[in-house]
Amino acid sequence: MSETTDAVWAEGLKKHYKSVKALDGLDITVPRGTVMGLLGPNGAGKTTAVKILTTLVQPDAGTARVAGVDLMAEPSKVRSLIGVSGQNAAVDEYLTGFENLDMVGRLYHLGRAASQARARELLDQFDLTEAGDRQAKTYSGGMRRRLDLAGALVARPPVLFLDEPTTGLDPRSRTEMWGLLKGLVADGASVLLTTQYLDEADQLADNIVVIDRGNKIAEGTSDQLKAQVGGERIEVTVVDETRTEEAAKLLTPYAVGEPQIDYEAHVVRVPVSGGAKVLGEALRTLEAANIALDDVGLHRPTLDDVFMTLTGHSTDENQEDAA
Repeated sequence: MSETTDAVWAEGLKKHYKSVKALDGLDITVPRGTVMGLLGPNGAGKTTAVKILTTLVQPDAGTARVAGVDLMAEPSKVRSLIGVSGQNAAVDEYLTGFENLDMVGRLYHLGRAASQARARELLDQFDLTEAGDRQAKTYSGGMRRRLDLAGALVARPPVLFLDEPTTGLDPRSRTEMWGLLKGLVADGASVLLTTQYLDEADQLADNIVVIDRGNKIAEGTSDQLKAQVGGERIEVTVVDETRTEEAAKLLTPYAVGEPQIDYEAHVVRVPVSGGAKVLGEALRTLEAANIALDDVGLHRPTLDDVFMTLTGHSTDENQEDAA
């Protein structure tokens, strides 16, 4: 693939807001027909990247192409080739679902008949037919999200930018949205998906870029990123939070990497090799030191483990949002 054949290609994107480096030289590649997950906590720079790639914000430095079109030279052409769904559903709550989609079609100059036909088609595709003639203010959060995503598809764009599309949804609505997104990709769409949800990236993304504080810190498939962390992990929750650090020191001899401590939850996570045998030995060591545990487990690495290992903090640790 190359900068002219990939769905999205960007190199060296920078954006600074006074002293805050929202992006600090970000490189991104999304091959056609794939989903790239842009993963990071609040303030990592995900939304800034999307705003730049959708022509809403000018970068301070860097270059990019979307669907083979130069972002800086032909921004209006780029806008005709993309669909965007943001963190907050861009829905007019006083219009019906049908009227919202019809309006988008008119803005794309599809014509009256074509706009109306496309609106009904999308209402059916997104399971909104029965609610299509109701005002959007009567919709649930999940229905609004689906309507917003449908709006991004009115003009059948080849490239979609989805900025945390399931934030705030209940588990059932998130699962439904995942099914819709998988269907879009199966039909040939290319997607750049930003998310804080590690399970979402695990479910949807062909490739994942992990960013933190405006920098790319890792890239690969879900399995490749997990392999960077290693094998199993012992996880213990200490009853007496004042002894959490002591527990970590006692478990260090069993570790094949640095133990991680979540002081707030008084949890210690230790990468190990040897599975249940090592777990038994570790528990006997803690018992001998009279360190009581609320919970204990042996886990395969998750993307959350990857992020903690790479950054030293979890994805739900809020930062000042530079994006």
